[in-house]
Amino acid sequence: MELAERFRMGAQLVREAQALVITAGAGMGVDSGLPDFRGDAGFWRAYPLYAKLGLSFVDAANPEHFERDPHFGWGFYGHRTNLYRDTVPHDGFRILLDWIGRFRLPFFVATSNVDGQFQKTGFAEAEILEFHGSIHHLQCTRPCSDRIWENRASFIIDEETMRAEELPLCPRCGAVARPNILMFGDWSWVEERTRRQREHFNSFLNAQHDRKLVVIELGAGTAVPTVRATSERLGSLRGARVIRINTREPQVPPPHLPLPCGALEGLAGIDAELRA
Repeated sequence: MELAERFRMGAQLVREAQALVITAGAGMGVDSGLPDFRGDAGFWRAYPLYAKLGLSFVDAANPEHFERDPHFGWGFYGHRTNLYRDTVPHDGFRILLDWIGRFRLPFFVATSNVDGQFQKTGFAEAEILEFHGSIHHLQCTRPCSDRIWENRASFIIDEETMRAEELPLCPRCGAVARPNILMFGDWSWVEERTRRQREHFNSFLNAQHDRKLVVIELGAGTAVPTVRATSERLGSLRGARVIRINTREPQVPPPHLPLPCGALEGLAGIDAELRA
């Protein structure tokens, strides 16, 4: 089937939708210029020093660094904080907001991304679930409490060594703070914020039980299957349809719709059909 025909089918699903869930993985950020960490090669292209050190993304995104060498731990996460603060979300985010307003759709966003790009575009905080937390929020490394606070720290990173000059501290006990992100092998993540978001998401879903639900999945791969599993669970509900937009892994069985393209191309293609 030609991609243009798939765009027409996607537009028809959006027209008929009575509620919308947007599920998004790392591929959603690629069109905004964010690095693709898929595989060691993709990670090392973004961070050549880690290639020299033989560190993978799993190695770098590890809470042990905040215990053993927090300046090195914040070298990676401070650099990413600066990157995400500077990034301008691509037009696909705006297209989604436009559909929500134009068709008066109740909606929720469920994302594995920690970059805060949905909030930056104008999506309401109360209608977003961040499965793995957010780089824009901090917690204590110990942790001394369940407190989570906004990341307002400034980061100066020596990109030759990937070390941060100054470290944010816990305002309660003075220990080093860390991002409120679920890392690999992480037993210290404070999940209170995400737990509340998940409760809001479940309440939203319960309120949509008699409505035609459309799930638009964007750039969610199989390596970390949280987003895809959520889309598929929702797609199994009576009358629900999934539009899976994915360059590398678009496969989804009928009656759901695969779009083998990037997030921005897929959203723009559907949008063009909606405006035709």
